[in-house]
Amino acid sequence: MSSPNLLFSDNEADVSQAAKTYGITTAQFEALLSRSTDAKATAYCPYSQFRVGATILTEDGAFVDGANVENAAYPVGTCAERVAFGKAVTGGHRKFKAVAVATDISPPASPCGMCRQFIREFCDLKTPIFMFDKDGAFIVMRLEQLLPLSFGPEALPPPGSLTAARG
Repeated sequence: MSSPNLLFSDNEADVSQAAKTYGITTAQFEALLSRSTDAKATAYCPYSQFRVGATILTEDGAFVDGANVENAAYPVGTCAERVAFGKAVTGGHRKFKAVAVATDISPPASPCGMCRQFIREFCDLKTPIFMFDKDGAFIVMRLEQLLPLSFGPEALPPPGSLTAARG
């Protein structure tokens, strides 16, 4: 697990090392892989034909899945990661342990820029993002590696501070 850009196989040694390195169990890793892969089957992508499944592991051990949902007006489609986070947040979850994304290509695809920023809203910069290819091989990077010098909620002024400064 030394290089963040190295593609790992789904063999037992790589899976065990990845789970240990990123603070999850082997069973959680396997669930992230299988659930994000299964979530691809629910994608609605008649325009791009590019299926994406995402699964989030919450801090309390729950899994939340999502898939991309396209629209004829392309910019209003929704990525799998944002679908999963929307479900998780509206379901009451606010703390997350890991994110998984699965696609039908190789090497694995990373979350798009918009999704990286969306993930940043809800995840610690140390959160691992597991990216799986069509065969289960994976790359894992922490959010801070995918979104360096990021802008997060803590960068905003506290509520009411700008109003008070004007007065």
